[in-house]
Amino acid sequence: MGFSLNSAHGAQPQDHHKIAGPDECAECHKATNKIWQGTHHFSTFSAMPRSKEARDIAKKMGIKRIKSESVCLDCHFTTQEKEAGFKQVIAGISCESCHAPAADWLERHSEFSGKKKEQETEQEAVLRWKDSEAAGMIRPHMLYKLAKNCYSCHITPNEKLVNQGGHSAGSPFELVSWSQGEVRHNVWHSDGKENQMASPERKRMMFIVGAMVELEESLLAVAEATQKAEYAITMAKRAKIAAKRMAKISESVQTPETQNIMVVLKTVKLKLNNTEQLKGAAAKVASAAQSFASSHDGSAFAAIDAMIPGIDKYKGEPEPVQK
Repeated sequence: MGFSLNSAHGAQPQDHHKIAGPDECAECHKATNKIWQGTHHFSTFSAMPRSKEARDIAKKMGIKRIKSESVCLDCHFTTQEKEAGFKQVIAGISCESCHAPAADWLERHSEFSGKKKEQETEQEAVLRWKDSEAAGMIRPHMLYKLAKNCYSCHITPNEKLVNQGGHSAGSPFELVSWSQGEVRHNVWHSDGKENQMASPERKRMMFIVGAMVELEESLLAVAEATQKAEYAITMAKRAKIAAKRMAKISESVQTPETQNIMVVLKTVKLKLNNTEQLKGAAAKVASAAQSFASSHDGSAFAAIDAMIPGIDKYKGEPEPVQK
């Protein structure tokens, strides 16, 4: 589920031709795949189309088959197109929903520079990851891009879907609490032996970048709203809450990026038909978020630890690693 970095709102359509599918990933990432199979991201493949809520929304939207309508596909499923015009839903929310369609980088990221893992030099590994990223892979350190993929669906990117279909305008998503629970699959550095929680520094960065992206996405949602109804009202409320959160963060994290965002918020008006100003503000927030994500490591931001959701707030529990 890729997106552009021009502060576009919502999930951008998957390049279905380049979807490899989770089975390809599972060949090497066995522990990660097992953990994924215990998540709602996995079970949505079969559970979502059967739910009464989904069927009611589909009926109101004139959708006859949930797994064949694009309004549902980009957020709820992984869809492959091996033949022109023939799209097939192959999984729920899976690897490529977050890490981007893999056809262009799958082989390069896993080949160990044509050697065995233990024979690859550090320089070769660095080049391999650089090549993979250039080919479209979104890796864990690319925090802004990861956060965008999360928020672009958890903040519903479709006004009609909410106002007419009755879909929720979004979930109460927060990056730390929703990533450290059941969807956590941080097993790479332990060779699949332990599903490690993110470090304090990583959680600080996730919390701050997540707050920035939430503000960006909610501003864009208000910008694109066309009528004073459930969607616009809910998104304006969400934007106000996001702005207050950023103000609180900026009191403790005084960086050029957080200060730039506060300057933006002083003048922006959350109202209908204010598209140009709201999109301009969102673009500036996006720029600040990208800069922040690439310029800091979280080590200097212990002052916000009390703001970060604790374990009791995590969304579900991670699947234990199979010994």
